[in-house]
Amino acid sequence: MNHAVPWPYPRLLAHRGGGTLAPENTVAAIGVGREHGYRGIEFDAMLAADDVPVLIHDDTLERTTSGHGDVATLTSTELGRLDAGSWHSAAFSGEPVPMFEAAVRYCRAHDIWINIEIKPAPGAAARTGDAVARATARLYADLVRPGADAAVNIEPRVPLFSSFEREALAAARQAAPDIPRGYLLDRVPPDWQAQLLELGCVALHTNHRHLTRAVAQQIKGAGYWLFCYTVNEPARAAELFAWGVDAMCTDRIDLIAPERAT
Repeated sequence: MNHAVPWPYPRLLAHRGGGTLAPENTVAAIGVGREHGYRGIEFDAMLAADDVPVLIHDDTLERTTSGHGDVATLTSTELGRLDAGSWHSAAFSGEPVPMFEAAVRYCRAHDIWINIEIKPAPGAAARTGDAVARATARLYADLVRPGADAAVNIEPRVPLFSSFEREALAAARQAAPDIPRGYLLDRVPPDWQAQLLELGCVALHTNHRHLTRAVAQQIKGAGYWLFCYTVNEPARAAELFAWGVDAMCTDRIDLIAPERAT
């Protein structure tokens, strides 16, 4: 890594598309984030039973859809028939579980950058990393170029992968080596740098609640980009940026305007 290379993406991202203002991980949510001026989003990608990536966070359906049981037991067609909006509010009734490809095409059409969190169901880490990476490489084939997973070579319109699952990131690297990666960690462990080197990551993504200024400075001093989730208070966002944090996602897109990061 070269710590002199500035973060090339939007610095404030709408968490799961539209934060608390829309049903998470839906195209409608991405549209709400866009309406609030956000040009960068984070969303979660998981596999359906037919290995088609879809946008959903939980590995079960009950919290955010009209369905029941495990996401991985239904095909993408079956998932697409579920209501993923009514749980949030009546205004979003009937909003479907989106296919990954449809969500990406919407983002590309509206010049929205994506942090794609690879979110595998239990036991499906490698398969999910591989499928999501291949789909992303296909959808950005006009922009992906050799060596573009290195900080000095980044194409800022191409997404960044992140995941808590090492196996998923390793599979994504194998399937699409030229798309950059960030390693998600709830707490930053002592061997964080060795783990990032092993996975070929350009960024460390972590829970802001456990981050200290000293650790932030260590990460930045070692030449990595630093991303925090999920920051919902403007004062905390300002503090983290003052520590050198490069970017963050928020649920409160109504409180934290994207221009605050400029």
